[in-house]
Amino acid sequence: MTAPTVTHLLYLHGFRSSPRSTKARQVAERVARDHPAVNWWCPQLPPSPRDAMEMVMAGIAAWPRERMGVIGSSLGGFYATCVAEETGSPAVLLNPAIDPARDLVKYIGEQAAWHDPEQRFVVEPHFMDELRALAKGPVRDPRRYFAVIAEGDEVLDWREMTGRYPGARIKLLEGSDHALSDFDDHIDEVLGFLRLA
Repeated sequence: MTAPTVTHLLYLHGFRSSPRSTKARQVAERVARDHPAVNWWCPQLPPSPRDAMEMVMAGIAAWPRERMGVIGSSLGGFYATCVAEETGSPAVLLNPAIDPARDLVKYIGEQAAWHDPEQRFVVEPHFMDELRALAKGPVRDPRRYFAVIAEGDEVLDWREMTGRYPGARIKLLEGSDHALSDFDDHIDEVLGFLRLA
């Protein structure tokens, strides 16, 4: 039995990023062009992980669980795993953060938004506790996951990323980078995995 097609697609951006990220815009354009029936949502996530997840879960509360999918990049990949484990939806992870509570400690304090350096936000120490509270154990059904992971990621360790999702479909890229600058080469596979309506 094949899974139903996805009619509702959530995209979760990474730390300091926004819906204006290159990958988010690429997916938005492709969905609008090739899958106009799909309900697309890429929210600007608040800095607090708890607030971010509460906003996301409230935003998808009325979505049909069996017809939704999620894409997450970096910290958004960590959040996407939380969403997928809660909803049972398929998830695509793009260089997903594995232990953000450990990795983001060095960013505590004021930060500039990547796409608008004028926009500032503060990373509070208690955000690390919020991230730890969101962390999930092993994924329940690895077949629902597809991870695109770059060996050339300069921010996250590709070995840790692949080790987090045993049994999942993994596309390991030689080279590339954290931003997946070559994402255009992989977008067909990403959208194909999700079986968009």
